[in-house]
Amino acid sequence: MPQAIAPLRALVRRHREPAVVQTVRSTAAAVISYVVALRVSDEPAPLTAPLTALLVVQVTLYSTLTTGIRRVNSVVAGVLLAIGFSALVGLTWWSLGLIILVSLVIGPLVKAGEFVPEVAISAMLVLGVTSVTDTAWDRVLETLIGAVVGLLFNFLFVPPVWIGPASEAITDLARRMRALLGHIGDQLAEHTPVEKAAAHLHEARRLDNDIALVDASLRQAEDSLRLNPRVREGLLFRLVLRTGLDTLEICAVVLRVSCRTLTDLATSHRAGPLFPPPVAGALRELYAHLAVAVESFAELITAQVSANAEQAEEKLARELTTARVSRDRLAVLLQEEAGVHPGAWQLYGALLAEADRVLDELGVDKRSERLIEELDRHSRMRRERYPRLHRLTRQTRRFFSRTT
Repeated sequence: MPQAIAPLRALVRRHREPAVVQTVRSTAAAVISYVVALRVSDEPAPLTAPLTALLVVQVTLYSTLTTGIRRVNSVVAGVLLAIGFSALVGLTWWSLGLIILVSLVIGPLVKAGEFVPEVAISAMLVLGVTSVTDTAWDRVLETLIGAVVGLLFNFLFVPPVWIGPASEAITDLARRMRALLGHIGDQLAEHTPVEKAAAHLHEARRLDNDIALVDASLRQAEDSLRLNPRVREGLLFRLVLRTGLDTLEICAVVLRVSCRTLTDLATSHRAGPLFPPPVAGALRELYAHLAVAVESFAELITAQVSANAEQAEEKLARELTTARVSRDRLAVLLQEEAGVHPGAWQLYGALLAEADRVLDELGVDKRSERLIEELDRHSRMRRERYPRLHRLTRQTRRFFSRTT
């Protein structure tokens, strides 16, 4: 018996995961839309309604609204095409090909988006039945029922905000970057074969795949914040996480370049360690502070979830200050080392430049500057997209400022 209910327990524990939420919400909306369509439509099995609800209901309210509109547009356009074709030519091989062609051309014009094929599918299904007119309007009615049920479902049962999973993904990415910096620093004083240095380079390259997964999770979180009544400052939350991920992505690229530099150094140092003990110790210390700074930066940008913003900012500033001191000491040692190995001075300079780039990107001032730029860009885009609303808002503010 315990083994039989184990999958149910696992499902309950995962009730907050996007896949589980999507499954439950889509199933409920499809069943409700089918029951409603049975009472309203003349069709004995109005499956178009649950099909529409299944495609309309998404994890977030914003994607549900946009998907529902595109879905209804595609189906209605296909049905109207089928009515026109049935009145003129009926169903033949050439009319079938022509209606598919016209449907695929009209799809983008009616803003069907990814549902452009649905225009042709709806037209073919309606064109192939006997009583075209009755079936066509029943299909339109069922589509509207499914779309309305899907939209109301998300209005009445507001989807959760997916900031938590996105924040966890960003934090995990920072931890993997910290782990890589730690692995590199631990082996600087030892003999580093080219194969081992290349393994670190491949590990750094795998961060690109991790960033792609984090980006997908963040896009879902951004959609969950749009038009969500649970969130008051959704734009600010979105921009903080987005600009933070952009910074981590830049740091990951710089980290990959640093691994490439160390691999080149390992190629030129086939015997013995890459650096003498003083240089290796200074570089290891710098990477240790950079590792902590990367993780502190991730804690800072996800602070609206963890509520540790002040502590994370203090920790980040402290680590960046210490890292800059280590960087300056390393620069002196590398300059002396370049006198002993003049052929490697470019690689030594590259290591310093790459460390400077990470320090600059993680700086609090840089983060604030980037956030302000994004806020200004969004405000400008909103003014350009909705000029009348912007003028009305400005006039309203002027009116209240005069009256007060």
